[in-house]
Amino acid sequence: MKHVSIGAAFMLVIALAVPVYAGSNLNGNGLPSGAHYNLNILGKDHCPGDDLKGTNRHTIMVKLNFSDPNPNNIVGDNPFNITTLDKTNKIFLTPGDFAVLDGNACDSDGAAFQLPNNSTPGLDGILGTADDVLGAVYEVFARELGKPMTPGTNSFITTCGISAGLDGIVGTNPVTLTNDDEIVCSTENVILFRDKGQPKAQNVTTQLTTMVVQDLSGGTTRIGIFDPLLYQYFWDYDNNGLRLVQLRFYRLN
Repeated sequence: MKHVSIGAAFMLVIALAVPVYAGSNLNGNGLPSGAHYNLNILGKDHCPGDDLKGTNRHTIMVKLNFSDPNPNNIVGDNPFNITTLDKTNKIFLTPGDFAVLDGNACDSDGAAFQLPNNSTPGLDGILGTADDVLGAVYEVFARELGKPMTPGTNSFITTCGISAGLDGIVGTNPVTLTNDDEIVCSTENVILFRDKGQPKAQNVTTQLTTMVVQDLSGGTTRIGIFDPLLYQYFWDYDNNGLRLVQLRFYRLN
């Protein structure tokens, strides 16, 4: 899925990004020490027939060698009204304690992952306003596991969201969109590939818990996942042959 500009629904509110990271003593593998939540994303040639809902898993299955087949299926760059979203390899996000709600991203409704809001209120004391402090609750690290892959084997994770559009009416979340709903994706993403040697993690907190989007003035702004400007957030997982990626979530407090 390609990146797009933010739409008219963002004219009234602009979120200010102030990333705050505690800083961690990293081990040789690039990971901090301490308690964490593990999520494994497994690329499969043939995904399971089970929907894998309510199984309390720490894994999500994605389709191997799959990218969004219709990169223009984004209202901001498309002259036509779009009312559907291909949910293959989409991981829909919902706020709450870490949990896999739906572990199969290959079926008709995609996967679902629950994770805490990574923003805290700013000086106004109200969450969801322009002075929120982003990235203040936990850090996210990603590493590629398994055997080193051939050159060109990689995956991309992009954080996206859906706006209700000018009519303010949301679709049936997240399957059916109304005619002017907009799919907005961050201009940043996570690039993953399994090289030779010991797998080393990278800090992907900003890419997976915030979005950089273009506003109507031509500038950019950063918003956090679960910002009320959008009614649904998700990770778009483009897989080019990478079989195993591990995400680790470390709380900062």
